[in-house]
Amino acid sequence: MNPELFRAELAEFTALLAGRPLDAELDAWLNREHGPGSKTYGALKAACEAGVAANWLCTREANGIRYGRIFKAAPDLHEFSVDVVDMCDIAGPHHVHPHGEIDLVMPQEGDALFDGRGAGWVVMPPGSAHRPTVSQGRAFVLYLLPQGAIEFSK
Repeated sequence: MNPELFRAELAEFTALLAGRPLDAELDAWLNREHGPGSKTYGALKAACEAGVAANWLCTREANGIRYGRIFKAAPDLHEFSVDVVDMCDIAGPHHVHPHGEIDLVMPQEGDALFDGRGAGWVVMPPGSAHRPTVSQGRAFVLYLLPQGAIEFSK
């Protein structure tokens, strides 16, 4: 795995998301069709693990969180940006999702939860806000942000 292959994998996947509302229906569909145990989940998790191990994902660190935007929003990614974070029993900075956010939660150690949810997808609607929190262990979280939009609170 390398960044180019990861991008191609994500481009194929984001094609399935293009134009869909970021809502509870999408959350349920993603977990049913592409959740833990699926080919998609396994491939994305393996890619993220390989990227972190090879140090081309999560290349920055602040306040105990490794993170990094690997791809800016672009036409081939159906206008989603792609970030990956590595968090262990910690809360990140509060922020708002102007256009929503799609998260893939990939526990790495323990029974890690992201905002109280385990392995799988979490869809946050436009205008939602949170302080992303990983508890009960370590997890990688892949973030897909429509148009790359995120607003950190002051």
